[in-house]
Amino acid sequence: MYARRRHAYFAMMGVCVTLFVLAWGVVRLWSIPVAVGMCVVAMVIPPVAAMVANRRGPDDRWWDDPSGDSKSDEWWDELDGKRRPRQ
Repeated sequence: MYARRRHAYFAMMGVCVTLFVLAWGVVRLWSIPVAVGMCVVAMVIPPVAAMVANRRGPDDRWWDDPSGDSKSDEWWDELDGKRRPRQ
């Protein structure tokens, strides 16, 4: 799942860079409004790419990872019902 999200992110960012380069390297010679429109579209791509790359799938169990702080981990385990509180 992680590789698929990473590939989608890099593909979207590649499209973004391509739009910018084509807009100001080629398209502006024929139509500046179209070049500006291409840049506006390219401006929207990076936030969407970040959301795609950082979303969590149903198989990602990131909330179960221990934090490294034993007291905090015990507290969360108690809240989740994994362990009984100390007596």
